[in-house]
Amino acid sequence: PGMLRPGGTAEMTRVYLIRHGQTQGNLERRYIGSTDQPLCPQGRAALEGRTMPPVDRVYVSPLRRCRETAAILYPGLPQEVVPDLRECSFGAFELHTYEELKGDAAYQAWLDSGGISAPPGGEGKASQQARTVRAFRELAARHPNGTAALVVHGGTIMSLLEALEGSGQFYRWQAPNGGGYLCRWDGHRLAVEAA
Repeated sequence: PGMLRPGGTAEMTRVYLIRHGQTQGNLERRYIGSTDQPLCPQGRAALEGRTMPPVDRVYVSPLRRCRETAAILYPGLPQEVVPDLRECSFGAFELHTYEELKGDAAYQAWLDSGGISAPPGGEGKASQQARTVRAFRELAARHPNGTAALVVHGGTIMSLLEALEGSGQFYRWQAPNGGGYLCRWDGHRLAVEAA
């Protein structure tokens, strides 16, 4: 349901979807999903000194890399940890690189599915998308005509925008470490205003 004003039009919520800063695993091009890695020194340095637009609230994944990123980008603002905004688990592929996995039949099957099927022992795309969209809708409902930052993961951002932006594209929304998108939410759709 949309957030309605007395005149009947949906109120807009500004949402910053921000990917966490770089970790050692990101530098090494490893699958880092549920592994709780901190920011690496290069990741911290790339974030420090940035001036971010003001927000009413900061929501974060429970994983350390997101909490550390939010503390650098929004110092002094309290963070609300939202477990369902976490990255998916890559299961048996966690902490491995493409080079390490390329001969693995299960890995090839996962790639052939476009990442839709669940990795062995991991979470499938549909499950991750359902929980992240549900969490986002709950948070957005708290901020009619307000502004919030979600400091989360690349997969979380791609899942949200694939489901709610309208184009139905997943890989279009790959954000670099520390990057992201400014969006407006009308209760039904996320409109991307800027990268």
